[in-house]
Amino acid sequence: MRHSKLGSVALAGALALALASCSGGGGDAGATDGAEAPAAESLTMLIGSSGDAETAAVQAAADAWAAESGTDVEVIAASDLNQELAQGFAGDSAPDVFYMGWDQFQTYASDDYLEPYAMDLENAGEFYPALVEAFSYEGEFVCAPKDFSTLGLVINTQLWADAGLTDADIPTDWESLQAAAEALTTGDTVGLSMGPEYARLGVFMEQAGGGLMDGDTITANSPENVEALEYVQGLLEAGSLKWPADLNAGWGGEAFGTGAAAMVIEGPWIRGALENDFPDVEFEVVELPEGPAGPGTFTFSNCWGIPEGQETAETAQELVAFLTSDEQQLEFSEAFGVIPSTESAAATYAETYPENAAFVAGADYAVSPVAFAGAADVTSEFNNAITTLQGADAQAVLDQVQSQLEAAYQASQG
Repeated sequence: MRHSKLGSVALAGALALALASCSGGGGDAGATDGAEAPAAESLTMLIGSSGDAETAAVQAAADAWAAESGTDVEVIAASDLNQELAQGFAGDSAPDVFYMGWDQFQTYASDDYLEPYAMDLENAGEFYPALVEAFSYEGEFVCAPKDFSTLGLVINTQLWADAGLTDADIPTDWESLQAAAEALTTGDTVGLSMGPEYARLGVFMEQAGGGLMDGDTITANSPENVEALEYVQGLLEAGSLKWPADLNAGWGGEAFGTGAAAMVIEGPWIRGALENDFPDVEFEVVELPEGPAGPGTFTFSNCWGIPEGQETAETAQELVAFLTSDEQQLEFSEAFGVIPSTESAAATYAETYPENAAFVAGADYAVSPVAFAGAADVTSEFNNAITTLQGADAQAVLDQVQSQLEAAYQASQG
């Protein structure tokens, strides 16, 4: 689940090959030369599902819309969404509707593969601004965000109490986060853990007033980012922060569930994972502590993509309008825990699920990770450097990211 939500890995190799080998748009696979294509009687939808609950909920929504519209929808849960989507475009058989991740969006949009329909939706002005920005290309709102997640600080309440900590000790800034992490670190448990990746460490950059980009300018090696990396290095060197792999865990949620980490930085998907795998672990979620420049977190999302020029585009747009309605998004929330992408539905979500209110609150200041075409390869290299951050030269690490991002951004503009 965490991988489909975060999209923290680089694009599959098949994507680059496929996009290079085929023309823009979804094509007219059903048309015959010289003859008008018959009206579409069904749609195909390709999703990257987090599990059976999500697949069943999406199919139920598609069936409900089909009953109203008379157009059947075949929902296909991809085993590898990136690869299967790329193959569909390469083979001129792209699905009519599909999940499009924040990290892939700019690549597809820049090559004219996506129908720019989102501004035509009746609820176009109701989506969170950060999500609109994430799925806009050259100033145009292209595809509607289907839901979102932010990052919060997840605290094991039993270990918190065992360490003698109270609500007054809940971290609100870097200093109190460091103090809590140190107090929670024992022989068997580390105070804090998170994935060794830009999609986690990057929030400290935002809290320091930095980030990898400022508008069209690459700012990876800024003093603010150096300050953020050096703060994280201090936690590593003190032993109060460890990566999940160093705790015999595959990700932060597992380290938290086993009790190897007392606090983790994760998104709302951790709740379902803990309920399934570690149901006895008691926890609460708070907003991430503020840094020297204020609060900061990331927002992650998929949008509902429609192929550019696909003859079923108008019908697909009607389906997306149904799927992004407040009522339907809240049904998805109940089924598999996602946060709605419209501000009104998210407010209802926060009231209905107060235990997740911190994730919703983060949307007010969340930003999307850098995601222009080609950026994923650079952030993947950055992730490799983060795994060996302890003892490294923070400035040198960021200088390398600066050089690579500048080259990638220049290539994306040319």
